[in-house]
Amino acid sequence: MEIVYVYTKKRSEFGRQCNFSDRPAELHVDILPDTSLAANFTVRDPCNVTVQCAKEMSEHEVNTERFESESRGVNHVEGGWPKDLNPEDMEATIRYRKKVEKDEHYQNTIMQIAGLMEHCCKQNNTTDIYQEFFEDEDEEVMEESEEQPSAKTINVFRSRYNRSCDCYAYLLVKQCMTTLLFNPLSAYWDTRKGSQPVEMSTIEHSHRDPVYKVIWLQSKTGTDIFSASTDGQVLWWDIRKMSEPTERLILDPSKKGNLDNALGAVSLEFETTMPTKFMVGTEQGLVVSCNRKAKTPAEKIVCTYSGHHGPIYALQRNPLFPKNFLTVADWTARIWSEDIKESSIMWTKYHMAHLLDGCWSPVRPSVFFTVKMDGTLDVWDILFKQNDPTLSLKVCDEALYSIRVQDNGRFLGCSSQLGTTTLMEISAGLCTLQKNEKALVSEMFERETKREKILEARHREMRLKERSRSEQSREDEGKEADGEESAAELVARAEREFFDIMEAEKKKEEKERDTVKDVLLLE
Repeated sequence: MEIVYVYTKKRSEFGRQCNFSDRPAELHVDILPDTSLAANFTVRDPCNVTVQCAKEMSEHEVNTERFESESRGVNHVEGGWPKDLNPEDMEATIRYRKKVEKDEHYQNTIMQIAGLMEHCCKQNNTTDIYQEFFEDEDEEVMEESEEQPSAKTINVFRSRYNRSCDCYAYLLVKQCMTTLLFNPLSAYWDTRKGSQPVEMSTIEHSHRDPVYKVIWLQSKTGTDIFSASTDGQVLWWDIRKMSEPTERLILDPSKKGNLDNALGAVSLEFETTMPTKFMVGTEQGLVVSCNRKAKTPAEKIVCTYSGHHGPIYALQRNPLFPKNFLTVADWTARIWSEDIKESSIMWTKYHMAHLLDGCWSPVRPSVFFTVKMDGTLDVWDILFKQNDPTLSLKVCDEALYSIRVQDNGRFLGCSSQLGTTTLMEISAGLCTLQKNEKALVSEMFERETKREKILEARHREMRLKERSRSEQSREDEGKEADGEESAAELVARAEREFFDIMEAEKKKEEKERDTVKDVLLLE
């Protein structure tokens, strides 16, 4: 569309009242007739054109039927007022009005129902029972189901430095840097102030081993963090004062606070919707559930979950079902329920290569990702199949140590042992919430939790029976031992009685011998 005319106005005149004035007509465009087009037109003579020149009128109606009936001597007219009704009698008028309204409402209702029934009958008479409905939706579902899970590489970021221990984690410990996080409100490592850290903790109050996980906490100041290390401690910090930690927890399973018996921490899990709870993954394959607001250090360790044979490198709650969490360790990935302590409710098969990291999809509750030491990325969809991954990709030749997913679930990044980060994009089916997926996943988790509860109760019953049998066998052994001791006592008593009798007989013989000697002497 071309601009025909441009109206300009100063900014100071915006909003001012328009002042129109009369002026002669101006010719802006003059379109001359084209004589060559005259052959395409038909001349009409005369040409009738409708023109409205009459005044606009409006029609109003009033109910005068009662008075017309009175003038004609009619006692009652259908739909009108009865002759014997006095308009000045308000009570009678109100009663009659209610009666008429009730009758009209009943008649209108009957007419509506009759029309609806007639429409339904006509519709039933004209319905094709062999017609296929929802063809478009079925085609869309088929297209979605036929789409094969896939992923493509977007970019590869290579580090100039290989993974080494020449760098320092100035955050909490002067060792090999294993973790680094940024505060969403104010960055602790402020890049505007150069390459040096803003502040660092003192050696005497820091961790004794490398720090493997740091998490920022939601607080009013936005300066609270807590860290976990393989020295068996979880420390809380306020970055405004890093001279010493604000709180300390020793991961001693005996709840005695003994650092020598503490479990080394490798991973942390903190859900913002559960501000008092957090979980720690340990080197020994245990998940320790903790409560920060407990009164005593012993009460802070709530319970433990056991099931892995090595360090737990990844620990994360399901974003839509926080009661269920994912752990990645040794050769498997396991899904747990908070209600089941002795076993996971679901797990993958044992792989040939170690699993080093994993995480949930932030969009789909049934999808999670794992990376392995052989450089493979596995995408799991537990609604589709549980024994094998839905998609398995060989990302690189070296070990993949970490994986992170974007908030929309479309892009993910994998970091290798040599510091190479691969940015990948997965197919739409793996990052789009499917129909009834939440309900299906919730039903699956509940079903597996109930199954494990039944098995746990059965195992507990079997252990109680085994314990009662062992106690019964011990009691029987004790009774047998008591019987042997009583027999020995009987033998000893018999021996004592025998020797007492022998001693008495010996004394009697000696006495008789002395008596005989005395008699002989007297003779």
